[in-house]
Amino acid sequence: MYRLDADQTALLDRVRAVADAALAPNADDVDQRGRFPAEAVRALGEAGLLGLTVPAAFGGLGQGPRVTAAVLDELAQRCASTAMVYLMHVAGVAYYAARPDVAGDALRESAAGRHLSTLAWSEKGSRSHFWAPIGRAVATNGHVTLRADKSWVTSAGIADGYVVSSLAPQSTGPLDSALYYVKKGDPGLAVSGPWVAMGMRGNASAPMTLDGTTIPADRLLSEPGKGMDAMLGIGLPIFAIGNAAVSLGIAEAAVAGTQAHLTGKGFEHLGTRLADLPNLRARLARMRIETDRGRAHLGAVLDAVESPGPNTMLMVLEAKAAASDTALHVTDLAMKACGGAAFSRHLGIERNFRDARAGSVMAPTTDVLHDFIGKALCGMELFA
Repeated sequence: MYRLDADQTALLDRVRAVADAALAPNADDVDQRGRFPAEAVRALGEAGLLGLTVPAAFGGLGQGPRVTAAVLDELAQRCASTAMVYLMHVAGVAYYAARPDVAGDALRESAAGRHLSTLAWSEKGSRSHFWAPIGRAVATNGHVTLRADKSWVTSAGIADGYVVSSLAPQSTGPLDSALYYVKKGDPGLAVSGPWVAMGMRGNASAPMTLDGTTIPADRLLSEPGKGMDAMLGIGLPIFAIGNAAVSLGIAEAAVAGTQAHLTGKGFEHLGTRLADLPNLRARLARMRIETDRGRAHLGAVLDAVESPGPNTMLMVLEAKAAASDTALHVTDLAMKACGGAAFSRHLGIERNFRDARAGSVMAPTTDVLHDFIGKALCGMELFA
């Protein structure tokens, strides 16, 4: 459904091989222990896949949103936690690529598999309104000092580079922000709490603080005071598309798990399979239809991004909300179809069910996206 060419299809075959070898065997352990999927990230790096979207001039594979979506879908089918870590890395790399004069070394290190990136945007004070940071940068003598309480930072304390949002030094309003490149070793950057979650338990999306983190002023990744423009113009499309792909990968995993259970288990005393029950076959059919419908919608979003038009931003806003709803519906059907075997964690479907719930509460939340879409349809300003 992603309509990849021959070279892109060959690349996706490489991704599947890595995912089967390094993600799938460890997914349950990552989930049960709530641990970071270090071996999976290492394997992706060794395969050159941390450089998937890094420009070829910096040693990367130079791929765009369509291939990125296909890759994230495959990763999420094996381990949603790893897929989310990878998505946030790709989002961070997008800002590096927009400012290679600032982050060229990070691009080269990503392509070499030695650099993991992430975003540090949401703050306790503005919650899911990620576009409105509370902490303000202070400029002095060619440096800026950052102070902030970030509420959700994927790969917290593990990532090598952080795209950090802050109110700009001369800001006069809550939307006058700036984005900075902060490195793992910069002083004052620290994990400030644990990550104990219902789903995607391995993505280390913990709170972090920047307590007087002082960096060179030339680590600015956006125009001064134009951080929100960069968030929406660079980050939102790839994050919305990527998040949608992760949700669809979770749904696909639930479909595959349900299909295997219904065709592989049955009533021995009757000599029948679970698949002989029409109501269970109907649930599986609905799961297949909803997942295929979700991928078709994401394909339309990708088309709109590759050939921009007046409805492109509307389609981007739809992507995450639509796919998240798909994952919620499909995994709910999977739990019902597989019954006690799913409820007792024997199939991995219960993990799909929990992981699917993360998408709807991840900023921008589904409720916020519905409001944005409604405003756009009514000709209203999104942030008024």
